[in-house]
This record gives sequence, C-alpha cells and structure tokens, in this order.
Amino acid sequence: MMHAGIGEVPCLLLFTAVAAVAAAAPAAAGAVGAAKTPADFLKSIRGKQVVVKLNSGVDYRGILACLDGYMNIGMEQTEEYVNGQLKNKYGDAFIRGNNVLYISTVKDKA
Repeated sequence: MMHAGIGEVPCLLLFTAVAAVAAAAPAAAGAVGAAKTPADFLKSIRGKQVVVKLNSGVDYRGILACLDGYMNIGMEQTEEYVNGQLKNKYGDAFIRGNNVLYISTVKDKA
C-alpha cells in the first residue's frame, strides 16, 4: 500500500452529513437566485483561503485542500493562531473533523 502526501490524498467529497441536513431543511422562500446548501458552499470553497475554528478556540488559516463527510480537513499553507496571535506556520495540515467548530471563508481585501 502506498502512502501519499496531503497534496496527493484523494479527497472524498460526499458531504453525507451536511447533505442530509440540507435535504431536511425547506428551501428558502423568496430567496434571490438558487438556494445554496451547506454542501454547495463546502464544494465552492475548496482551493480558497479559509479560517477553521476549533472547539478549543484555536484558529487555523490557510487554503482548503480537501474535506470529507466527517469534516476531516486537509489544508495547505496553514497558519495556527492562538488568542489572535500567530503561533506556528505549517506547510500542510490535517484536522480531525470532530474538533471543528466552523469553517469560514476569508474575504478578499479590496
């Protein structure tokens, strides 16, 4: 069995748990444009700059490389922030999904 680096790990994009929640929620009435599910959002931010906040309060900022239905996250060019202060820089990072509080996109500076 071959082991691959984070950039080579096949990313499973099934989002089963998120898709189940989205399917259970009614479509937004009167919304402008098509309704966007959580699964659609997660697919759209792959390869973009994100902030991942953990239950412990630690933030990881970097490029979202991949994630799976358990919210396990692979990131590139990752920086670790504790209490808003940069503590570490990592090339690639893997975060176990049960530690994730939320994922947010980083707004581009205009």
